[in-house]
Amino acid sequence: MSRIGIALALLLPALLEAQSSRSFLVTHATVIDGGGGPPIRAAVRVTDGRIAAIGDLAPRPGEQVVDAHDLALAPGFIDNHSHHDGALHDQPDALGAVSQGITTIVVGQDGFSNYPLREYFKALEAAPAAVNVASYAGHNTIRDLVLGSDFRREASGEEVGRMRLLLRQELAAGALGLSSGLEYDPGIYSSRSEVLALAQTASVAGGRYISHIRSEDRNFWDAIDEIITIGREAKLPVQISHIKLAMRPLWGHADSLVALLDAARREGIQITADIYPYPYWHSTLTVLFPKRDFTDRAEAEIAVNQVSTPQGLRLGTYRPNPEFAGLTLAEIAPKLGMDSVSALIELVRRAEAMRAEGMDDVENVIGTSMTEPDIERLLQWSEMSFCTDGELDGTHPRGFGSYPRLLGRYVRERGVLSLPEAVRRATGLAAEHVGISDRGRIQAGQMADLVLFDPAAIIDRATTDDPHALSVGIVTVWVNGEVVFTEGRTTGRHPGMVLRRGGTAR
Repeated sequence: MSRIGIALALLLPALLEAQSSRSFLVTHATVIDGGGGPPIRAAVRVTDGRIAAIGDLAPRPGEQVVDAHDLALAPGFIDNHSHHDGALHDQPDALGAVSQGITTIVVGQDGFSNYPLREYFKALEAAPAAVNVASYAGHNTIRDLVLGSDFRREASGEEVGRMRLLLRQELAAGALGLSSGLEYDPGIYSSRSEVLALAQTASVAGGRYISHIRSEDRNFWDAIDEIITIGREAKLPVQISHIKLAMRPLWGHADSLVALLDAARREGIQITADIYPYPYWHSTLTVLFPKRDFTDRAEAEIAVNQVSTPQGLRLGTYRPNPEFAGLTLAEIAPKLGMDSVSALIELVRRAEAMRAEGMDDVENVIGTSMTEPDIERLLQWSEMSFCTDGELDGTHPRGFGSYPRLLGRYVRERGVLSLPEAVRRATGLAAEHVGISDRGRIQAGQMADLVLFDPAAIIDRATTDDPHALSVGIVTVWVNGEVVFTEGRTTGRHPGMVLRRGGTAR
């Protein structure tokens, strides 16, 4: 039997018994506390869902004991940019998240959020999930409420004022701040001044700004300038979502990007970023046309030859022709009797025709646009936290594999980061980046979000062909002191909390 199998066989009875106790003790753990320091061998006591003590601790009379067998015990991972909430109502066990050690998901990303947040949070508190949930308020969601179908233009001053009122409402409900998705409709049509005005509203409330920036390829440097300017002028923390150099002419410029971000921080701008560990993204075909002219052959040529390749553009779902799902543009083009550029234009035309009929979730694409050397360099930036950008039912493997992939491939196999530093990025630094104060560290008083894993075995198994394959090496996951995942499966417990800006509440 493997080391993990032995540990699970010994752990499971104690884990299940511990659920009926208000206090339990994890012994013989290699504690990686989320602060970046060296691991220590210690015991950790949990009482009423909080970490009560760490050290050389003996069991109290009647206290349940969980023997960690020298495996690593870390704070639960905080997914700083997540879409795992999309199916959370139907899948409250959140298998894709908890199976990779995630205990908190931060949603409301790319400018899209549940509205109104007050009602969304109320529903989550009435029917909790296995994970904690925090949310931003989405610029695209708010813009849609104000402009409706007339969104292909800059907003007027009066309309921006109405957006600011809606944002204040969402901030009052507990939103972490404002998120934007400036490559997507309707946000792509917004002016810099509109986004800045909303960021200033978030700043006044003590909120933050996170952005899928206006361009991750053709106009990348201008997009970076925009978020730096927002941080400077709105005077609030700003974060670049799923940072990437997603175009051939950008490859090899990670050092230049890091230098630019470091210069902004020296100026006093609180800029940070998050990243997922894959060279391919997941979005819609429309983002390949930033001017939204889907007949523009020159733009299609850039998409096919510089942003990605015919082999690197793979459809996840495609409702106009379901048989195309899982195929690359290179494979689809001959079926259409076209070259790759013409085929891309035709695929978008068919998808847009279905959208015009009011259909949602028409298509999505996985595009290979990044290089491993750039990913590794960006992972090493001191203010880089981690994310999945993933879904519980998505077609990109990041929804099930991101954190084990980081710890297995980039830490153990490649040595890009040390294990304590990687855990810090996934926990303590991630909590700092979103303003969560009572999670992310193994410290007395912190909530008992914990993950027990085997550093020698942890690895991802999800692929584009099998995106929901479970990772290995995650032994047990606790959320607020309750076991939500162990022995390779969820437990059916849903102790997750809603995390509001400035505090937590059930």
